[in-house]
Amino acid sequence: MNSNVDLPTAPRRRTRPPKRKTRITIYLDDEVLDAFRSRAEHTGTGYQTLINAALRLRLEGVSAAA
Repeated sequence: MNSNVDLPTAPRRRTRPPKRKTRITIYLDDEVLDAFRSRAEHTGTGYQTLINAALRLRLEGVSAAA
């Protein structure tokens, strides 16, 4: 009996970058959420990604004005 069996090797996984996001619960106006969901549908981008981008732009605008 041959004990040298060639087993298939599992593909190596890339290491994941550290998470830079935190899960939270937030209440938004229905109209605001509907608008972001509509934009997300038209652009093919997730609505949460669009909300995050809008918040970043706002923060950059506040920083520039200060």
